[in-house]
This record gives sequence, C-alpha cells and structure tokens, in this order.
Amino acid sequence: MTSRKTHLDTLAITLLLGCCVFWGFQQVLLKATLPEVPPVFQAGIRFVGATALLWLWCVARGIKLFGSDGTLQAGLVAGVLFAAEFACIYIGLQFTTASRLTVFLYTSPFWVAALVPIWARAERMRPSQWLGMACAFAAVVFAFEEGLGAGTPDTWLGDLLGLAAGMMWGLTTVVIRTTSLIRVSAEKMLFYQVAVSALALPFLSLALGEPWVWHFSAFAITSLAVQTVIGAFVSYLAWMWMLGRYPATKISVFVFLTPLFALLFGALWLKEPVTLNLIAALVLVAGGIVLVSRRPEKA
Repeated sequence: MTSRKTHLDTLAITLLLGCCVFWGFQQVLLKATLPEVPPVFQAGIRFVGATALLWLWCVARGIKLFGSDGTLQAGLVAGVLFAAEFACIYIGLQFTTASRLTVFLYTSPFWVAALVPIWARAERMRPSQWLGMACAFAAVVFAFEEGLGAGTPDTWLGDLLGLAAGMMWGLTTVVIRTTSLIRVSAEKMLFYQVAVSALALPFLSLALGEPWVWHFSAFAITSLAVQTVIGAFVSYLAWMWMLGRYPATKISVFVFLTPLFALLFGALWLKEPVTLNLIAALVLVAGGIVLVSRRPEKA
C-alpha cells in the first residue's frame, strides 16, 4: 500500500524544483527544434523512445506492467488525455512563442484544485492556500504582461491550444488521483500515458500530413534525446511518483515556477532582457508556494 504524506518534505520540494527547471528549459528546446522536426512527429519519436526506456526499466526492476488490476479503463483515459495534451503543446508552438504557450499550459493547477477536492475531501484547500495560488498565478500573468498584447494573427490559436493542453494536464492529474490508478506503481501509471501517446501521435502526425524526414542535425538528435530520456522518462516518472505520495493540490502549485524558468531560458537563449517584471514575479511565486505548502497549525 502506498504511504501518502500530508505535506511536502525536502525530497518532494527538491524533485519539484528540478522538474520545473527542466520543463521551463524544455519548452524553449521544443520550439527551437520545430524548424527541423515537425511538431507531432517530434512528439511521436519522443514517446516511442520513452515507452521503450520505461519498459526496459520495469523489466530490470521486476515491475509488472501487464497484470490485471482493474486499472485498464482509467489508465486508457489518462493516456488519451496525456496524448491530447502533448499534441496541443507541439502543434500550438507553431503559432505562438514558447513563453506564451507555457503561461496557458500551466493553468493546470486550477483544474486540479477545483476538481480533486470533490473526491478527496482531505485535500480541500484552506483560504491561505487559495491566496497562495492566486499570488502564483498573478505572478505568471505579471511576468508575461508586456508580451501578451503583441503577436501574429495566428497567436490566438497557439494560445488556445496551450490553454487546452493545460486543461488536459489538469484532468489527467484528477483521473490519477481519483481512480484506481493511485494504487499502482509510478512506472505503470506513466506507462499508460507514454504508451498511448506512442501509439496515437504517429497516426496523428500522418493524418496531418507531416513529412517524416530522418536526416537530423546533431542539434536535433540531442534535442530529441534530451526530450525523451530526461523529459518523457526521468522527469515524468518522478512526477508520477510524487502524485502517488503527496497531495496533488500542493505539488501542482509548483508548476507556476515553470513559466518563469521558461522566460529565463528564453532570455538566455534568445537574448531577451530580464525585466523588473520578472524579478517581481519570482518574488510573488515564492510567496505563493510558501502559503500553499505550509502545514496547517495544530489546534
């Protein structure tokens, strides 16, 4: 039986910060790879590779993936939502910037906070935690305020796809937390998602008429390797592990850090200036995380 915790410990905070730093970098990396590798084709390669790596990991550790445990239906639902999320992300990056799409993608905690307590009453959020989430979201909006009003005519489509991706991510988390999936290993939980994506995304790529060109530059090969090994395997396995052991509403608020890291990496990669807005937003995010993660005082 999985031992669940009621608060975030040092291990959880360390893993969450590591994931957020990488995910912020990853959004910029995905955008930079699009000129060479079509979006959904890129996503398909990523999840085919991640599925193979996860299967090898489970074989080496003796973790059963295919036993009958009553999770198939919930696992397929989570897998479809996960695949839809990444289809929206990769396609959306064609129309909007990585920074803008990341803002909308990371609205996912609101779906989690709003829906998980319906089934898990122990995770109802206190007023101070709602204030923390409001601070964190305000920080994200504040950090990107200067750029949200400008864009190409198709920017709205990319933004909408980013928002849809955020909803899919939030709903995936809700499915995991409120169904039999919460009882399975992190490996099996992730396997449902990457395996369904590995099956669905190549067919979607073909349906969209994307060219499958296999002559990649050294940069594209490195990008795909990093997306697959660190992104779709290591970081998502850590995320699934945490979902099974810590309150979903508390770990989900950390994702507000990712858009800020995406902006930082965008500034370093694309030489964009780091403004006072960004510094102020970082302070607000830190304050929001403290409010959400703080243990309730005992009476």
